[in-house]
Amino acid sequence: MSQTATYSVRTVLKDGTPIQIRALRASDEADMLAAVARTGPQSLQNRFFILKRHFSEKERAFFMEVDFSNHVALAALAEEQGRYGIIGGGRYVVVEPGQAEMAFVVVDAWQGRGVGSLLLRHLTEIACEQGVRELTAEVLSDNGSMRNVFAKAGFKVARSDDPRTVRLSLSLGSARPD
Repeated sequence: MSQTATYSVRTVLKDGTPIQIRALRASDEADMLAAVARTGPQSLQNRFFILKRHFSEKERAFFMEVDFSNHVALAALAEEQGRYGIIGGGRYVVVEPGQAEMAFVVVDAWQGRGVGSLLLRHLTEIACEQGVRELTAEVLSDNGSMRNVFAKAGFKVARSDDPRTVRLSLSLGSARPD
């Protein structure tokens, strides 16, 4: 396991709310599932392209068993009702050498506050450090908020085989630090 497995930073949202962005841990499974339960149906459809509330054991294993090399996952945590809990997450999976696909989800109550942008920035920095040359994402065509997050980070529209989705791509040689 790389140093990425211990990744942890404290930062603030655009409204000044403090959050922590850190590596997803095996012990986070219950908190991650609780975050999914607090996420609305449209947000889950935007992430999984289908309405998804429950996960098979195989899917749960995939989400939780990250190696921080070919599969990197970060969790965003904030204080809610007196305890820190997961409010969002992002990950990338290397799909071929030098290329990784990203995905994000943010609990509805925390959307529009910069959580996704912060997760994207930190994942992009980790990807650069690990030698990933291109990041891609598939986003539903009508998911304007996530498309804007990617556009602000410099992602460009690439081809898509599915008319319901837009494929976005960022060459890390041209990534802009925020």
